[in-house]
Amino acid sequence: MVLVIGTGGAGLRASIELAEAGVDVLTVGKRPKEDAHTALAAGGINAALATMDPEDSWQQHAADTLKESYLLADPRTVEIVTQGAALGIDDLERYGMAFAREEDGRISQRFFGAHKFRRTAFAGDYTGLEIQRTLVRRASQLQVRMLDSVYITRLLVHDGAVFGAYGFDINDGTRYLIHADAVILAAGGHTRIWRRTSSRRDENTGDSFRLAVEAGGRLRDPELVQFHPSGIIEPENAAGTLVSEAARGEGGILRNALGERFMSRYDPERMELSTRDRVALASYTEIREGRGTPKGGVWLDVSHLPRQTIMSRLPRVYQTLLDLQMLDITRDPIEIAPTAHYSMGGVWVSPEDHSTDVRGLYAIGEASSGLHGANRLGGNSLIELLVFGRIAGQAAAAYSKGLTAQPRSAVAEAEARFEIDGLLAADGPENVRALQRAIRNTMTEHAGVVRDEEGLRAGLAELAEIDARMENVGIHPDIAGFQDLAHAFDLKSAALAARATIEAAIERRETRGCHNRSDYPDMDPALQVNLVWSPKTGVTRESIAPIPDEIAAVMEEVSTEGKLVE
Repeated sequence: MVLVIGTGGAGLRASIELAEAGVDVLTVGKRPKEDAHTALAAGGINAALATMDPEDSWQQHAADTLKESYLLADPRTVEIVTQGAALGIDDLERYGMAFAREEDGRISQRFFGAHKFRRTAFAGDYTGLEIQRTLVRRASQLQVRMLDSVYITRLLVHDGAVFGAYGFDINDGTRYLIHADAVILAAGGHTRIWRRTSSRRDENTGDSFRLAVEAGGRLRDPELVQFHPSGIIEPENAAGTLVSEAARGEGGILRNALGERFMSRYDPERMELSTRDRVALASYTEIREGRGTPKGGVWLDVSHLPRQTIMSRLPRVYQTLLDLQMLDITRDPIEIAPTAHYSMGGVWVSPEDHSTDVRGLYAIGEASSGLHGANRLGGNSLIELLVFGRIAGQAAAAYSKGLTAQPRSAVAEAEARFEIDGLLAADGPENVRALQRAIRNTMTEHAGVVRDEEGLRAGLAELAEIDARMENVGIHPDIAGFQDLAHAFDLKSAALAARATIEAAIERRETRGCHNRSDYPDMDPALQVNLVWSPKTGVTRESIAPIPDEIAAVMEEVSTEGKLVE
């Protein structure tokens, strides 16, 4: 049996592959599968289908990905994803997904920031939701066993190999001891450790990072975090909610409080269609230099577009702003600011099958690393989860079938049990939610869009204080369930992810892609490496493989024009 942790797109695609291969699979998640984080992805999914631009190719897709990663993406990972992208789209069509199409039946594709050709397929601006629904439906057809409210607290490991996991039901506290031949980790990234984020409460708190590291895995490039240019500012409980990049793709214009179309200062050629890191930094700079809106943002305006275009191509953006702000985007601009959006680093995995340092453990989706480097192209995350969901599913199936016996450890199981028992007995004065907020404040203040050595070291000191306070938490399950216990494990994950992020950010003394160091404003050729972190070794450097000739032949030089810091 294979255990899949995470019921978003990556976990579901792996589960489908396992079920189609005839392998028993159990898929668990801590939130309802219909509402997994994948459902929030709006703009589209990339594949060089060449339905709109016949010149497009997987090699060009790979070249665009590597270039915009600022040469930190793993070339073999990029090659596998871009070569396998068309099959990923075919799989979705086979499962019944309805893509937007041209009048002659071709899948429609649109531009997304920094793509040379139109290669982003979509379903309105509900692409992620439609993919999630499609995968849930297919998994149900295959009778995949899915548990929605199970929180995995620890992976069970013996002699360097995983043999299962331990956890509890968030609603009633029921304990789960799950024995599995292999485990696929698909529980997302760590963007919830910032104050303004596109992640919702209690998701992307670094769960995958902690589970992998405590099992013996490592993290790669945790400091490389994408800040999406367009998160809404209010209401406070929805701050960071995304306005899809599709709004810029369809012709949206960015202006500062003076009415200036400011992208002309940062990327005059691509303007609003520049890369996410440049648009986010441009907005940050405008705000920091006093040209922001009264509430600390900039304006995104689509009101000049035909109403029919907005209603057909941006329906989700229209409805979201109407619901949250009573704002009609066909008439008025949207106030936005950069928001923590995507973990481009993650668990260290091999490019071929996304296996980790722990035998039998695989990591996929935002939990993993290798594809995005220092800047993720919009639309690449959704295709990544399809390609590596399929590949990791195949690898886990082969690993499971190849086992003749699986040693287990009563000690490992007891430690997992005692960890929960200890927290449930905790009755200290510290509030778990307050400590989570303290971490978010620290990361926002010291490890946000722009960083420097002094601030990062101050952040580390604050994290040490928070770690000390975590020894005195109080956990209080109540009639509503065991959410307080779940929050305590979220806090553990956030603390580990925050420490890894800041320690790696200190080591990356350069400005590259999403990583802006005001004290090191230039790229350093010596830092064209991946930074690998674990609690035992700290930060080490890992060299990056050479780019294959057929991809290098169509690559353009990485440009830093318009890439400004404070």
